[in-house]
Amino acid sequence: MTRTDRPVRPRRIRFGPRSSRTVAVVSALVIALTSCSADGGSGHHPGKPAKPAPVWHTDPGSIAALGDSITAGFDACTLLSDCPQVSWATGTDPKVDSLARRLVERPATHSWNFARTGALMSDLLSQVTSAVARRPELVTVLIGANDACRRDVGAMTPKAAFRADFARSMKRLRKALPHTQVYVAAVPDLLRLWSEGRKNPLGKQVWKLGICGSMLRDPDDLTKAARDRRATVREQVMAYNSALAEVCGKDPLCRFDKSVFDYRFSGRELSTWDWFHPGTRGQKELAELAFRTVTRPRP
Repeated sequence: MTRTDRPVRPRRIRFGPRSSRTVAVVSALVIALTSCSADGGSGHHPGKPAKPAPVWHTDPGSIAALGDSITAGFDACTLLSDCPQVSWATGTDPKVDSLARRLVERPATHSWNFARTGALMSDLLSQVTSAVARRPELVTVLIGANDACRRDVGAMTPKAAFRADFARSMKRLRKALPHTQVYVAAVPDLLRLWSEGRKNPLGKQVWKLGICGSMLRDPDDLTKAARDRRATVREQVMAYNSALAEVCGKDPLCRFDKSVFDYRFSGRELSTWDWFHPGTRGQKELAELAFRTVTRPRP
């Protein structure tokens, strides 16, 4: 075999020091890219535990009630007077069986009612400040009817202001009490209360004292103008409830209860003094609705 006929052997590649360093760099880059792909580039390390979601407890040890005349028990016992002992939230009357009686082991010393008759949403912040001092495990909020119950529709609280005041109050509460649970009841359907209360002549006489003029003024007036006025009030209440649900929905420890608006109150649940505010039976129904929402395992 001649020199030209000899088979050509493949050239042997030798890895010197420089080649070894190149391989090491490439390997490190591959490992880094694989790591980024595994966690989606989020920077989360598999060994680091994720922050647990807040847990809703169905057995709070203390309750603070915030709101207006409904939670204060106005006209439930006597004319034009508060009656907190029958309040749906913190009342002591066994006929009502309030939320505090159902949930709190020692309601006499571990429940507080800061609701005020006539309170507007703009007054909620001061009530929050009072509640924070007690450090309750559950705060109930039922407020907003007075923002719609004005002398006329033009005086109703604008939705934007209503929402801003509620958000400000929630922010204050959450900053002071990060683990406190919040139950927010919807504003009741005022049109429903008008339609039931107007059936009683005595109630209509009491309405003339100035109770919720935007809805209850001239209760027997069924003209288009009167119907439109009442519809406007109802739409405003629905807008308020939308704002409550929106703000509450951003807080994992807040539950909004729309059933208070949907509940079809009858004359049996209304105050026999003004046929508009909840009576003892109405307070009992509110307590039942709240109990269902607070004790539901998941929202």
